[in-house]
Amino acid sequence: MSSLDWVVLIATLAIIILYGVWKSRGQQNMESYFLGNQSMPWYIVLLSIIGTQASAITFISAPGQAYTDGMRFVQYYFGLPLAMVVLCITFVPIFHKLKVYTAYEFLEKRFDLKTRTLTSSLFLIQRGLSTGISICAPSIILSSLLGWNLYWTNMIMGGLLIIYTVAGGTRAVAYTQTLQLAIIFGGMFLAGWMVVHLLPADIGFKQALQVSGKMEKLNVIVTKFDWNDKYNIWSGVIGGFFLALSYFGTDQSQVGRYLTARSVKESRMGLLMNGLVKVPMQFLILLIGAMVFVFYLYFRAPIFFNEAQLARVRGTAQGPALEQLESRYNQLATRKQQQVKELATALEQEDAAAAATAKKALQQTDDQAQAVRSAALSLMKEADPAADTNDTNYIFLHFVVNNLPKGLVGLLIAIIFLAAWGSIAAALNSLASTTVIDIYQRLYNGHASPEHYLKVSKLWTLIWGVFCIVVAQFASGLGSLIEVVNVLGSWFYGVTLGIFMVAFYLKRVGGTATFWAAIAAEAVVLAMYGAEKVSFLWLNAIGCVLVVIFALMIQPFVKQKTIAG
Repeated sequence: MSSLDWVVLIATLAIIILYGVWKSRGQQNMESYFLGNQSMPWYIVLLSIIGTQASAITFISAPGQAYTDGMRFVQYYFGLPLAMVVLCITFVPIFHKLKVYTAYEFLEKRFDLKTRTLTSSLFLIQRGLSTGISICAPSIILSSLLGWNLYWTNMIMGGLLIIYTVAGGTRAVAYTQTLQLAIIFGGMFLAGWMVVHLLPADIGFKQALQVSGKMEKLNVIVTKFDWNDKYNIWSGVIGGFFLALSYFGTDQSQVGRYLTARSVKESRMGLLMNGLVKVPMQFLILLIGAMVFVFYLYFRAPIFFNEAQLARVRGTAQGPALEQLESRYNQLATRKQQQVKELATALEQEDAAAAATAKKALQQTDDQAQAVRSAALSLMKEADPAADTNDTNYIFLHFVVNNLPKGLVGLLIAIIFLAAWGSIAAALNSLASTTVIDIYQRLYNGHASPEHYLKVSKLWTLIWGVFCIVVAQFASGLGSLIEVVNVLGSWFYGVTLGIFMVAFYLKRVGGTATFWAAIAAEAVVLAMYGAEKVSFLWLNAIGCVLVVIFALMIQPFVKQKTIAG
């Protein structure tokens, strides 16, 4: 990076840290630390919710996802608006009425201590691991692209945000997320504009869209039903609904965002607006990836976007063979450059026959290029069996580092940090609140002073921060990181949601039946994932339904045992 890029990067990060520390003034107890004294307006709640969702993985991996698989990933969010409506009707008024710090306090009031502890433990496991991946994701890519040491990058990525998260609590998290998102959306808009601007002079946005559509990258809606297809309208609406309902209704990293609102109305406004904003936001981020795909039709793409990995292979015995494959790949890239121009011309002239012929020729050449690329990936594995041969997460940043002007590169790198911080800070805050409220205060020390709990809360924020950095040091080679995090969530979210569904709607089912139903359902979900019987999105619906069914089946036996005793 240039000197200007470093200035932009350091200045942006410094502003966020200082702003977060400044916003943390006036904390005296856990209510101010975890709930911000419930003083947040709906628009701050909305931005905090979006900031918690939109991790660095979203901005790094989503464009690459569209580049490789098209825009059908957006269907993953189609169940979100409906889930927001259900949350506003059911979850929000109950949580506010009970004046809880965490979602899991409600479960003890409704069931018993063991069910509350089980559910909070499931959250701590899932969120702790996911947060470690969220730290690792941008660190892996930045270390590769910029030559930084991975372990030090993890420590810097996690360590800096711990400063204002420990000091500031949820108020600092919410307000810094607002500023972060303003910078993030501004930077992503500039990146999207630059993708189109850098295309040949005779190719505008309309022509780029047409080419992208013909190459099947604008496949936003997939109607074919397939249990094993990760992204179609059915898994998106149904599986996505259950995932969103569980994430926003039972995951403390999100519940903690809207519990800070001034009233039930403000919480509902933040959630409903999130339902309206999230789908088009994700659509636009994926569209950038589709445009990057078109860019690399007109300009040569590397055979593998993680060029640091390529450089390592060139120094091995497989280096000469790799160079031959790269030469062949570049020849095909030159042919594609001519063919895409022919396709664009045919589309502009509305010549359907010529467009079909040009598309077929371009697709055939692209298939040949992919075959050469696959051979290169096999060589990489021969040279280094531990090498990560999935470069989805490197595609967008490769474009940024190699094509954007000075200053803007530094801003885009800063965006990676800010997006990571926004989601990780909220996660650390929620991990600390669940640990202190649901474990420490409830099981070990329930009669200490407010000052003591505030100190313990800050201590646990620090401990979880260190834990997540440690997880990040061991997490690498995981493929498309935006999928990995969602798969991990799907292992637990459905079961957690099922517990809350029983709590809300099955008044005759008690805690013991629900506790064992949750354990049984979790075992089935993990077994189904291991057997690869269904796409991971369906696990959210399956886990929820299984908890409800098992609880209804177990409850009569629990009652009989109680009466007999």
